[in-house]
Amino acid sequence: MPSTSERQAANAAIITEFRANGGQVGGPYAAIPLLLLTNHGARSGQSRTIPVAYTTDGDRFIIMAANGGRPTDPDWYHNLLAHPTAVVEVGTETFPVNAAAAVEPERTRLAAQMATAVPLFASLQERTTRPIPVIILMRAAQ
Repeated sequence: MPSTSERQAANAAIITEFRANGGQVGGPYAAIPLLLLTNHGARSGQSRTIPVAYTTDGDRFIIMAANGGRPTDPDWYHNLLAHPTAVVEVGTETFPVNAAAAVEPERTRLAAQMATAVPLFASLQERTTRPIPVIILMRAAQ
């Protein structure tokens, strides 16, 4: 598995490509719908942006805190729980969202939907014993 610094460098390259190409990226992510999620650190309050695969459920955006199948949730997930307001970039559109962790039975339904849309998520769930959190992003009033 790549180191933290390698993941950060790869994410920075994806973010640059995403913004330069109207939300499109190439390579291994060309067929995966990506959004950019900007939220604030739980303790630091520092703004951070990461690329995340997503699906939609009605007008909601659905993401998963897979962390590459690692045994722990990613830091951004803990940050979203602490500060559930965030900003999303999809294509060329940028808008505020409110985040909420999905609870059962909706979590299971949305996780299955995500695994169907992005098969990588099924294999990531197989790599870990933790249930991968599913997060619902809803547009905030502007």
